[in-house]
This record gives sequence, C-alpha cells and structure tokens, in this order.
Amino acid sequence: MALSDLQSGDMVFAAATIVNDGGIPELPADAVLAQPGRRGMLVNIGHLEEQPQREIFLVKFEDGSGELGPPVGCWPEELTDDPETLEAD
Repeated sequence: MALSDLQSGDMVFAAATIVNDGGIPELPADAVLAQPGRRGMLVNIGHLEEQPQREIFLVKFEDGSGELGPPVGCWPEELTDDPETLEAD
C-alpha cells in the first residue's frame, strides 16, 4: 500500500531518525522525535504550498510510555507502513 493511500488514524513507523527542525518550538532544536521503527499515528496528509506535488505527512509518534507526542511533519521517505521493511535494512 502506498503511504498516500493511508487515512487519518492509520499506523505508520519511522523509517529514519526524525529530528526537530525547529517546527516544534517547545522542544530543543535537533531533538530526536522518533528513531527508526518508532510507531506513530497518521494525523493528516497535505502538500507544501511552495511545492504542491510534494506530500507531507503529519504524524504523532509514541513516546517510551506509549503516549502520543506532538504532531510532526514527515516526508514520505521518513515513513513506512510496513515495519518488516525496517528489519531488512
């Protein structure tokens, strides 16, 4: 299944280390938001105004206790809907 076929509430996984780029001001810059394999919930799929062909995924990742964190904007290459693809790397 393609990531763009997912809907709000679907489960995704970080495929790469996701770092705060300053978009979450209450966290330090360069704070690690999700390590590869971290489970998250898809909140929304959108597009950049400057690049309408480029999809961006809004995801809330679980913390160590299973609580959902703040919404994080992710590129498609930073996510997977199949955690088994992570084990093959």
